[in-house]
Amino acid sequence: MENFIKDIDIIAPEEAQACDFKTTEEENTGKSKKLYIESYGCQMNFSDSEIVASIMKDNGFDTTSDFEQADVIFLNTCSIREKAEQTVRNRLNHFNAVKKSKPELTIGVLGCMAERLKDKLLEEEKIVDIVVGPDAYRDLPNLVSSAEEGNKGVNTFLSREETYADISPVRLNSNGVTAFISIMRGCDNMCSFCVVPFTRGRERSRDPYSIVNEAKELFEKGYREVTLLGQNVDSYKWSPEENNKARLNKKEEEVSQVVNFANLLEMVALVNPKLRVRFSTSHPKDITDEVLYTMKKYDNICKYIHLPVQSGNSRILELMNRTYDRAWYLDRVRAIREILGEECGISSDMIAGFCTETEEEHQDTLTLMDIVKYDFSYMFFYSERPGTLAAKKYEDDIPLEVKKRRLAEIIEKQTALSLERNKLDVGKVQEILIEGTSKRSDDQLKGRNSANKVVIIPNDGSLKKGDYVHVRILDCSAATLFGEVVA
Repeated sequence: MENFIKDIDIIAPEEAQACDFKTTEEENTGKSKKLYIESYGCQMNFSDSEIVASIMKDNGFDTTSDFEQADVIFLNTCSIREKAEQTVRNRLNHFNAVKKSKPELTIGVLGCMAERLKDKLLEEEKIVDIVVGPDAYRDLPNLVSSAEEGNKGVNTFLSREETYADISPVRLNSNGVTAFISIMRGCDNMCSFCVVPFTRGRERSRDPYSIVNEAKELFEKGYREVTLLGQNVDSYKWSPEENNKARLNKKEEEVSQVVNFANLLEMVALVNPKLRVRFSTSHPKDITDEVLYTMKKYDNICKYIHLPVQSGNSRILELMNRTYDRAWYLDRVRAIREILGEECGISSDMIAGFCTETEEEHQDTLTLMDIVKYDFSYMFFYSERPGTLAAKKYEDDIPLEVKKRRLAEIIEKQTALSLERNKLDVGKVQEILIEGTSKRSDDQLKGRNSANKVVIIPNDGSLKKGDYVHVRILDCSAATLFGEVVA
């Protein structure tokens, strides 16, 4: 069970508010100073850290994997759960000892936690020198220079235009095969449990031609898979005159061109048939048949959709302000299966124990899981976040032990469904992209199939990272497929 949870990113009850993190790697290109970044939370944060590293590299910084060697430490933070923020505060305590012996060290808090707490962070965490929100990273060199002169600084301005389209990210923790491309920023959905609209601002879409150019550059450097990132990729909408979706919707007839997400998907797919294309995350209210048919048209657009449901009960979905009900969600799943087939991978997010959720409503989530048959899911119990609509309007009235028990039942259900779905692959031949060696042994290679499932094959020395290979699936666990190369 532990390996299953670790491999498939399902969160155990006792770790239900934990937070993934990544750190910078060692780079020595002769720059005069060293930058260390710890990134927490979602893929968007990891992508943002690559933008930050690029900005700082242009201003005299190499990256380091050892924070004790750094001249500047950045924590790129997440606010989606309380545990994520507490983790950051604990890390700041670790850095305090370094700061005492190295007072010239600059420490900054970036991202969603910075945006939520703003200058309050400077008061609460005395060793923090700068606080910068997700739309103000271009200001980091100025703020760092000011901090080196003894001045603390805050920039949490939320932009309606900033997309960092002109910045070429420094790829951090890269396997050289897969990469993220940020296609939009912000979120216009006001889910009652979520802080993202307050910490990342309104939706605005990046110039599609800059996205295509980034994909081309990555392919030329040897990358073979890109993931298009956005808080809600299906609402991507761009014109040369306006990249802010809310304003664009009001004057669509006045602009010269409109590129929607289906158009963008096709543009990236056409970069090269050997470049796989993925995307995340989709909102059930916005994913269209046009997107599904575009996925069907191109073999290199992976047949996998992350479609968070959060709850299987319509009343709870209304309280969450998800703007769809159970029937709407199941209709979107039906369309996916009809257009893309039963083999298309579908994953989800689940929240156990949202405000006022009854046992019967919890059961609705379990029955919906049985109908959809998710390949895997990211699962948590509800964590009230200050400033959200839910925190203002609803009492967090489900006892923690009930939340944990319901979460455990959801995890148990998903474990069984993941195994059931993986068994359907046994005996089939699938194309996988080799990403490197297995975590457990250099004698095995790890790749992924189109449906985003990990596939393990023997390493006979003839294959390398970035190779496509056809594999017959011989066996499976709930988390992994095992196969052999076929000629």
